[in-house]
Amino acid sequence: MPGTHPRLRAAILRGGGILIFLLLAAPAHAARINELAESTLSGRMVRFFTFQDPSLRYALLGSMLLGICCGLMGAFLVVRKLSLLGDALSHAVLPGVALGFLWGMTKDPLAIFIGATVAGLLGAGTVQLLRHTTRHKEDASIGFVLASFFGVGVCLMTMIQNVPGGNKSGLDKFMFGQAAALGRGDVLLLAVVALLALGAVTVFYKEYTITSFDPGFARSMGLPVQVFHYSLMLLLAFAIVSALQAVGVVLVTAMLVIPAATAFLLTDRLGWLLVLSAVFGMCAGAIGAFFSFVGRNLPTGPFMVLAAAAVFTAAILFGPRHGIVARWWRHVSRSARIRRENTLKSVYHVLEDEGFRSEQVDARELAERRRETIEEAQAQLNTLRRHGLATLSGDGISASLTPEGWQRACEIVRNHRLWELYLTNAAQIAADHVHEDAEKIEHVLGEETVRRLEKRLNNARRDPHGRLIPGLEDIRLGAGARPTPPQPTGYGAPDPPAP
Repeated sequence: MPGTHPRLRAAILRGGGILIFLLLAAPAHAARINELAESTLSGRMVRFFTFQDPSLRYALLGSMLLGICCGLMGAFLVVRKLSLLGDALSHAVLPGVALGFLWGMTKDPLAIFIGATVAGLLGAGTVQLLRHTTRHKEDASIGFVLASFFGVGVCLMTMIQNVPGGNKSGLDKFMFGQAAALGRGDVLLLAVVALLALGAVTVFYKEYTITSFDPGFARSMGLPVQVFHYSLMLLLAFAIVSALQAVGVVLVTAMLVIPAATAFLLTDRLGWLLVLSAVFGMCAGAIGAFFSFVGRNLPTGPFMVLAAAAVFTAAILFGPRHGIVARWWRHVSRSARIRRENTLKSVYHVLEDEGFRSEQVDARELAERRRETIEEAQAQLNTLRRHGLATLSGDGISASLTPEGWQRACEIVRNHRLWELYLTNAAQIAADHVHEDAEKIEHVLGEETVRRLEKRLNNARRDPHGRLIPGLEDIRLGAGARPTPPQPTGYGAPDPPAP
């Protein structure tokens, strides 16, 4: 498949391998996934991982396939901000399920699939029609379709239950799902839908990407945006209908949204979003089948949703970029770094006030400068020592900056004073009103921004208060020898008048 996304090609190969392995596994002895209540827990676990039972193979494979379908389609729903539309379509297919049964008064998978797909597409079309022909926005249109179609479906299902033999039709499983009832035909249907979804997303990956993120630009390129939109809706309807038997109308939305929402927390790339969403959906299906098999008559669909929710919770808590723990740790690390840099700046100010005649700073002088106790100042100096930014004297009450500490101190002071000068020159802000803003910006200015500021300020050497601004040469001295005593380019030497 030239020109397609490599991760999607790898996912297709892996999915095909799993499908062949489970379908060709050796025939087994127990008939249904919930008929093993008499065996021990360890025995059921062994039977699960050896795939001995055909009902288990069908339930496991079907659950994993629907996880892949729902994960892929859900990813596009999430990036297009259409998650509620998936909920509406999952409820809108219920009348089609009932009509498919009424067609031959039998639970024919093909008839039910066709009826549910037509109902889902009709629901999607109704949403678009209401959006373009009325004053209602998309949320109101989706709410109308969800409630009205679902109400019609419940009425039809109730009528079927009242027909002689209707209560044994098994249609009630479409409400809440029963993966254990999946047969060979259901699994083959799921496999066809999964391969269709994978193939469509792989072949039209670029087109789906651009129409999802920038439909206006896609139109300018001549792409049929509406065609790709409705093709996604068709694939979404296929995924929903094929998943009904396992998770039901009520829970299929969770399998569409939760894996995709989990992947959305972990990556900003659509390719990885699709792969992770499909993987999370597949894992949720496998975990749901596992607990349903080893438990005693436990439902598969709800456990699939709970597994997906558990992964989502883990991503919220421990995600490397957007996780709560990661954000908390970044906040703590940033706060600690700012405290160290403020201490370095205070050490620089003490040395500057003394004309840089000494390299050492006494804890008492630092405490007076920072308006802290001597114990707090000593704790800050110890923190600098632990990070290799300072060395303490034998008595521990004075410290000298290391070359790295001196360099960072000069950079912070330079950033602060350059920003003050920039605000007074470019923004015409009074010199006595720029200190607080510079206190914040000094910790985030990058070297490229500093170079641009220096160029714009003609490499000025004094800030608005007449204090010397450390230059590049002064900062580089921190990597080697300390400037003792100050050289002509140092901080204690005479300097040309400020411009």
